[in-house]
Amino acid sequence: MTGDRLTIRPMTLAELELALDWAAAEGWNPGINDAAAFYAADPGGFLIGEIDGEPISTISAVRYDETFGFIGFYIVKPDRRGQGFGLQTWNEALRLLGDRNFALDGVLAQVENYRKFGFVPAYRHIRYQGTGIAATDPDNIVTLKDIPFADIFHYDHQHFPAPRPAFLQEWVTSPARAGYAYINDGNLCGYGVIRECRTGLKIGPLFAEDAQIAESLFQCLSKLGDGKPIFLDTPDANPQAISLAESYGMKPVFECVRMYTRGIPNINISHIFGTTTLELG
Repeated sequence: MTGDRLTIRPMTLAELELALDWAAAEGWNPGINDAAAFYAADPGGFLIGEIDGEPISTISAVRYDETFGFIGFYIVKPDRRGQGFGLQTWNEALRLLGDRNFALDGVLAQVENYRKFGFVPAYRHIRYQGTGIAATDPDNIVTLKDIPFADIFHYDHQHFPAPRPAFLQEWVTSPARAGYAYINDGNLCGYGVIRECRTGLKIGPLFAEDAQIAESLFQCLSKLGDGKPIFLDTPDANPQAISLAESYGMKPVFECVRMYTRGIPNINISHIFGTTTLELG
């Protein structure tokens, strides 16, 4: 097996569906319709490793702009692990990202390994699970499709380390996802999106100016679960996000560590009540 030669190349959109299947097998519970939005973020940023045409490894190295990138989908087929193929795939992702500040959400068992490559822990993401609730739409809430995309883009950029227009356009306009916005005196003060996953539904992102706005958005999004499991990935650096999840009886089911190579970007973590995705940041 040690003589096998690994070929690493960009994925096609269809092959990204394979990566999502592998992620599901690892228990990461990706969205059912994530591929198109993920691929739009950086079509050249998803890599697949093959031996004699057989896919054996995947990784994403999404380059949002010249300053920021994100690593995800780092998976090697179980029967090919421990043979050096993962490291080859990893190194190609690092080459793609160059000297950007880049990030990942690492499982706890791998944090020390990521430190060796210059990643520094910033905070933890705690995945909470609950069930959808019955709620009446509060005042000030409108569906996201009624908001000009330029307004959503501007607001999102205040809460994410880099502009992500191609990803965001697909994320907020696709019928595969539903979203709400909070408007106060004509100003966008928060928004959230929910999507169906392999199990239940996930809310992400959930960005809001304060806890009251976040709760209003959470209620509207959560009721779309119709009794199914609801997941929310909260940064523990925002205690109000943790309080929101726990106040609705949600329980922690998974943790990972957000790590950066060049420090935490200048974003207001107190406005982040749910990250967009653990795969792409």
